[in-house]
Amino acid sequence: MSLDIARMIDHALLAPTMTDDQIREGCELARQLNVATVCVKPYAVPLAAEVLAGSEVGVGTVIGFPHGSNLPEVKALEADLACRQGAVELDMVMNVGKALQGDWDYVLNDIAAVVAVGQKRGAVTKVILETDLLTSDDIISKLCEICTAAGADYVKTSTGFGFTKQASGDYNYVGATEHHVALMKQSVGPGVQVKASGGVRTYEDAVKMVACGATRLGTSSSAAIVQGAGDQSGY
Repeated sequence: MSLDIARMIDHALLAPTMTDDQIREGCELARQLNVATVCVKPYAVPLAAEVLAGSEVGVGTVIGFPHGSNLPEVKALEADLACRQGAVELDMVMNVGKALQGDWDYVLNDIAAVVAVGQKRGAVTKVILETDLLTSDDIISKLCEICTAAGADYVKTSTGFGFTKQASGDYNYVGATEHHVALMKQSVGPGVQVKASGGVRTYEDAVKMVACGATRLGTSSSAAIVQGAGDQSGY
């Protein structure tokens, strides 16, 4: 499979401990790799926009991150401010609890509030479903239908921070899976794309996700993935 894998990557700079210097270094790496975007925390949008000015790398940010629990009005305000500060892509976390209880009107309004801002500001909107926390394929399929109806540009698997505590006391996290990516691809309407995020760490991981229908990859392992692509090409 011949892929321009770098141009499919959203380079994630979302760790809570990241300093401005580390974010700046991450943006410089993203510029060198020529990835699609960086994905930074909202307060770092102006910094990323400054570092990446004049490059092909766009600035993305997260909305309602990481738990999706903010009011829709707050998410919309956060999205609008991010766009005004230089963000061109918005990765919003939908309200997982409302989805699990089947409050579909709330979920639709929550997503549509951010999509409306994205459309007004000319930004791409991606909806994070947090597939690790959803309890059935039917819920995932329903959410994909809602994202399509709301006008979202992408559905996305995970935040990378969606840990759940098991009875044993251990924390469970899987991230993007081939099954979920394929299900999401099958469940969205025409024009809606799929972003695989969470646990995509190698070129082999990336190829598997793309084969299942992903057109964008969220990862902090961008350098390793691009290097792996180069190794496959013989240089």
